[in-house]
Amino acid sequence: MTTNTLLTVDMITNEALRVLHQKLNFIGTVDRQYDDQFAKSGAKIGSTLRIRKPPQFTVRSGATLDVQNAVEDYTSLSVTTQKGVDMSFTSVELAMSVDQFSDRFLKPAMSRLAAEVESNFMSYAYKKVYQQSSTSTFTAALDFDTVLGGRTKLTNALAPADGRVANLNTRANAEFVSAGKALFHDATTIAEQYREGMVGRTAGFDFYENTFWPRHTSGSDASAYVTNSATAEAQTGSTILVTTGTGTFKAGDIITIGGVYRVHPETKVTTGDLMQFVITADISANATQITISPAIVASGATQNVSNGAANTQAITKVGGASKAYDISLAYHKEFATFATADLLLPGGVDFASRKVLDGISMRCIRQYDINNDTLPCRFDILYGYEVIRPEFACRIASHGDA
Repeated sequence: MTTNTLLTVDMITNEALRVLHQKLNFIGTVDRQYDDQFAKSGAKIGSTLRIRKPPQFTVRSGATLDVQNAVEDYTSLSVTTQKGVDMSFTSVELAMSVDQFSDRFLKPAMSRLAAEVESNFMSYAYKKVYQQSSTSTFTAALDFDTVLGGRTKLTNALAPADGRVANLNTRANAEFVSAGKALFHDATTIAEQYREGMVGRTAGFDFYENTFWPRHTSGSDASAYVTNSATAEAQTGSTILVTTGTGTFKAGDIITIGGVYRVHPETKVTTGDLMQFVITADISANATQITISPAIVASGATQNVSNGAANTQAITKVGGASKAYDISLAYHKEFATFATADLLLPGGVDFASRKVLDGISMRCIRQYDINNDTLPCRFDILYGYEVIRPEFACRIASHGDA
């Protein structure tokens, strides 16, 4: 005789978390190693974690001791966002199998929750990345050389070779699969390309496709802007004085500054390549200063450029002005961190459950409506995210406006 087993809140929470985790392909490829430090009972919105970055040192010459203080850099990550989905089902529906219940209720709900969380994170993260590899004419389809350009930038930043991901928007993915047809691949990869439209692993990246990458629209023509040093000293830091410009900048615009070149992260020798910077806040016309990341550091252990920004140096937008273009991202998993916290399990409810899967914590609370024989239910996650090492990422730009 077959016995129907009613779904428990633990079974529902486990299945909801499994479905959500399966749909988070961007969050699933970034770092979540700090979650355990947040996993305390009843975390509050605004709980903050200080994430330590490794210290950097300079090398001395000769036998004379030159002791350096190990100054560690920190980035803060706050768990500030609570999101959830709510539903109601009947006691009859609790008699469904887990698969039936998942198909009817959980998959649609978790798909919507995943879309909200990932799209917010991705729209935030790409504007923190200051390196960009663009197609040759910027308006062209994504090609292999552009992806290799992203690989080069990650390698030059000393990003570890393992754990690299290329997460492409849907148009870029289709273009890259098509472009790769003429390249040498093993039989399995070729079969995946034709059968599933997937790239798999190539050029040192594991490839993923994501529908949530936004397009970026740059500010208006700002070609007349030049640096405006108030003194004879070259400018350093994250705020740069400018003059003579009339155009605008948008947060997320990539720029170069004349005469400011990238240096090797360890030897500090100039590479001959202009350093790229990202605009961190919208700048209106006739601005007298811009804010950029990374900050210009021209000496010491954290030096990242050959020299500061001298007076009257041209500021150039990468990709041009008033352009909308597709964004994808190549990155090492350590470029960003996503953290969730354990929410409080309250008393006085019908059922409450909290489960963790691969660093993602979810809470489910269920009540009972005796008048209608229904069970209102809520699923919540409390989370935060931050770009920790933007040098370990590179934007892949394609299909810009002509």
